[in-house]
Amino acid sequence: MIGYAFCGSFCTLSKSFSHFEKMISEGKDVLPIVSENVFSIDTRFQKAADFCESLERVSGKKVIHTVAEAEPLGPKISLDALIICPCTGNTLAKLANGITDTAVTMAAKAHLRSNRTLVIALASNDALSANLKNIATLLMRKNVYFVPMKQDDCVEKPHSLVADFSRLEETLEQALVGKQIQKIFD
Repeated sequence: MIGYAFCGSFCTLSKSFSHFEKMISEGKDVLPIVSENVFSIDTRFQKAADFCESLERVSGKKVIHTVAEAEPLGPKISLDALIICPCTGNTLAKLANGITDTAVTMAAKAHLRSNRTLVIALASNDALSANLKNIATLLMRKNVYFVPMKQDDCVEKPHSLVADFSRLEETLEQALVGKQIQKIFD
């Protein structure tokens, strides 16, 4: 089973959802996990309840959205891999610094303590500034892999990086055999 976590980069949720849906249509067993913000905040992109309902309908599984629900992922509920797509800069910083105060960060902590694969598809407006050190920290961590990323608008958002979601499946495939797909930055 693959855990698939969504964080609050609301403008990229629909793009990520299409990859979630594709994995399931290809026969993968996928468990949906959402941050508390994704679970509760309505935006111009979608209503939180509608998004979570779609995740449950497509996967046939209840969405994990609390720290308590995420804690067993690792010791009791074994995942082959955990994907965080999109992973916000806030969640990235928490992962790099061992903070586990959300469903997604708890899922990652519980999963990593079992020495299993974590794939991060970053979407952050501060990746090339405040969060650059956190990318470096996680690149050095065992079992953590990044989906290749690029600047989405180097003029208007010069510090922003967004993962190339079209390379998610390829990154997962390589990560499961212990390889970081190259090149990381396009």
